Amino acid sequence: MWLKDLDLLPSNLKNSRILTYGYDANVTAMFGKTSSDRILQHAHTLIAQLVADRELEDATQRPIIFVCHSLGGIVVKRAIAYSASRTSKSIQHVHSIYVSTFGILFLGTPHDGGNKAKLASTSRRMIGALVPSKILDTEGQLLDAVQEGSEVLQNITDMFVPLMKDFHIFLFWEQEKTDMGVTQDYVVEESSAAPILDNTERAGLPGDHRNMCKFESRTSPGYRLVVAALLRYSKEAPEVVSRRWKHAVDMLNSKRSQEADELLR
Repeated sequence: MWLKDLDLLPSNLKNSRILTYGYDANVTAMFGKTSSDRILQHAHTLIAQLVADRELEDATQRPIIFVCHSLGGIVVKRAIAYSASRTSKSIQHVHSIYVSTFGILFLGTPHDGGNKAKLASTSRRMIGALVPSKILDTEGQLLDAVQEGSEVLQNITDMFVPLMKDFHIFLFWEQEKTDMGVTQDYVVEESSAAPILDNTERAGLPGDHRNMCKFESRTSPGYRLVVAALLRYSKEAPEVVSRRWKHAVDMLNSKRSQEADELLR
């Protein structure tokens, strides 16, 4: 577990708080009949838990760098879109996560929201790679799920794209095919995991979809690439996030003042 092994990431980012977030990564659960609700629930819970942790640790304005693998990137994109939209007085603390986010590393996340057919194919490969084979006997139900999942991914991408300019983003794709039992294939193709976009970095990582986010040692292929990005972001983040917080405070104060004027009128 390179995120907590004292000889790995903690030794490189000595002044950072390294947190992990767990959720139900079952593809059929994420892309079921109420998949948009399930992803939104995960996003709300992620934001709520992160806000609570940062308040208790007196870290509400510290910069955030997300490292996301596969569907985790979808959850984070939805979470940031949710946080960015919450500026009302009673819940403006939720807005703090958006303000504090400096960078996002996406590892094998399916971003291609513009092509529903491609996303349906990606979802099917995810099911083949991540769901036990005994579940794959409900062909019709799974097909319905991935079709709806494609719509969900497209909607989340549409919400996130206008916010991308606010973050440093590094897109990674898997360089090895995943063994799915009968066949081998890329679960998330390069074009979906790392679309060529302005102001984003991109690179391939050795390993299949399951293992591209796992590093056993400092010499593991891909480890230095990921950690170097985290180090660079961590050095740049404090000054940038500090300016963003000053702007956010001014914006929120102005919003409260306008609300007060409207009440008086």
